Amino acid sequence: MKVFGKWDAAEVEVKDPSIKKYININPTLSHSCGRHAKQQFNKSELAIVERLINKMMRKEHNTGKKHNAYNIVGDALEIVNKKTGQNPVQVLVNAIANAGPREETVRLKYGGIAVPKSVDSAPQRRVDMALRLISEGARNAAFGTPKAIEDCLASEIISAANHDVKGYAVGKKDGIERVAKAAR
Repeated sequence: MKVFGKWDAAEVEVKDPSIKKYININPTLSHSCGRHAKQQFNKSELAIVERLINKMMRKEHNTGKKHNAYNIVGDALEIVNKKTGQNPVQVLVNAIANAGPREETVRLKYGGIAVPKSVDSAPQRRVDMALRLISEGARNAAFGTPKAIEDCLASEIISAANHDVKGYAVGKKDGIERVAKAAR
C-alpha cells in the first residue's frame, strides 16, 4: 500500500533507534476512527501520517474536520516531494527525529520554592512533541498571511528535516533543551 496512493512507505527508514518503535510507517488506514486508542501506548500503532493529520485538526478552522486536515497534509506532502525530490514520508520521519526534544524540565517543589529539574524525554513523548511543534509552526506561519497552510506545513517539515534553527519546531526544541541544560 502507498501513502496517499503515491509514495511507497516500504523504502522509508527510521534512523533514530530510540523512536523507531514509536513511528509506524505502514499506511494501513487513513482514518482509523480511534481503533488504537484503547490503551495508553497504542497510539504508536497509528500510521505516522495519520497522527500528523490528527495534530492538524487541533485548533480553530480544522477542529473535527478530518477530511480538510487530510487534504492539507496530502497537499503538503506533494509540495515536499516537489521541493526536495525525495519520498516525503522519509522527510517527515527525519523531521520528527530532529524536532523532538531529548531533554525537558519538570518543576519540583521544596517547601514553598519551585525548582526546575532536568529529565530525559520518553521516546513516545518526543514523537508527540515533534508532531505538535510541526503542526503549531505551520499554523502560526499561515495565520494572518496570504500563504496557504499547505505551503507552511511543507516548509516546516523541510526545515525540521534539515535541522534548520529558523524553523519553528527546531527552534522550540532547542529552546526546551537549553532550559533543561541550565536546570541540570
